[in-house]
Amino acid sequence: MADCSITTPGFLLLDEPTRGIDVGSKAQIYRLMNELAGQGKAVVFVSSYLPELLGVCDRIGVMCRGEFSCVRPVAEWSEQEIILTAVGQAELGEAAA
Repeated sequence: MADCSITTPGFLLLDEPTRGIDVGSKAQIYRLMNELAGQGKAVVFVSSYLPELLGVCDRIGVMCRGEFSCVRPVAEWSEQEIILTAVGQAELGEAAA
């Protein structure tokens, strides 16, 4: 990742970057993400740990069957809504609410 930040890309794609690492390293990754976002760079952060996504991201896009089914501000999501959307059950969850 250090090489990516040196070359100043227009965007940074991070796939599960905090999985299996210590808390200090996670904090460094979060700082890098915030720094790049502050410079106007796009940061795509892929994670299966929903509390992390809800705590770190501005917007969340959920994939279902290999396609983005919904992208919206993080404040509009709950963990349950993310899961239901990912498995194609979002309409059922809304009907039950």
